Amino acid sequence: MNNRTWVKLSNLIGLVAIIALVYWVFGFIVVEAFDLRVFQKRTTAIFGMSIMCILALMAGALMINLMFNLTRIAEKHNQDAAPDAKSSAKRWIALVASFPLILVALFGGDYLSVQEKKAEMIAGIEAMLANQTQMAQLADYSFDAKWIETADEVMEQNRKSLDLDRGRYSSRYLLLITADTLNDARVFLSFPYWSDHSDDTDEKKAAAPLQKKNFIRGTTSEERAYLTEVFDHGSREIRFNTDGREYVLFYPYSVNGKTIVLYFRDYERYGKLSS
Repeated sequence: MNNRTWVKLSNLIGLVAIIALVYWVFGFIVVEAFDLRVFQKRTTAIFGMSIMCILALMAGALMINLMFNLTRIAEKHNQDAAPDAKSSAKRWIALVASFPLILVALFGGDYLSVQEKKAEMIAGIEAMLANQTQMAQLADYSFDAKWIETADEVMEQNRKSLDLDRGRYSSRYLLLITADTLNDARVFLSFPYWSDHSDDTDEKKAAAPLQKKNFIRGTTSEERAYLTEVFDHGSREIRFNTDGREYVLFYPYSVNGKTIVLYFRDYERYGKLSS
């Protein structure tokens, strides 16, 4: 290849590297700014390495371009044709028009990720509902030691089958929510109950009196409105919402006119600077 060919090739490599860098940075900024759930694994390291590789490619192309351009100037054979203004304008228009396409692809990926996670969580709950004997026991709610022990055992079994964490502050867990009254006020209780005193002995825990106030579930106004519709007005609507990387599913279930709600909280790591 002659010097002119090397210069054109280095120009092409440099241009492609610049466009790739702009696209990659733009996409990463959009993912971070809108908290999109697109990449399943952490991408901070990948992002850094990609930037370094692109910059190295640009630096190499620049060096080649300078060397062969200087050679051509020294040989006084630089007779390139003037660039076509119309062709350049079309390229710029195509470049600008590609950014909305990237946005559509990123938001589409976010939507598909959410729908995939929703289907996965619902499938997990429905697998649990397949055991109708257990579910009938759970739906037959009464605030006593026997029912609470049964609920703890059933929920622990299903947590293990779903490979979930155990504990109030875990990122992924499964709960059962029921409706009850306390001092003539409507309350929603969740089981199992996790004590904040993990050092208590089993004898001390067993001797502690059962109190509904220890099982009351804190809810937002939206969650309370939803649970009221389920328990007091017979709604069977599944509630699913997301907040960043957290997914929450409320799944109502009724047997013989008795209703419970299965609460499934899950968490996914996505490629973000903080992950």
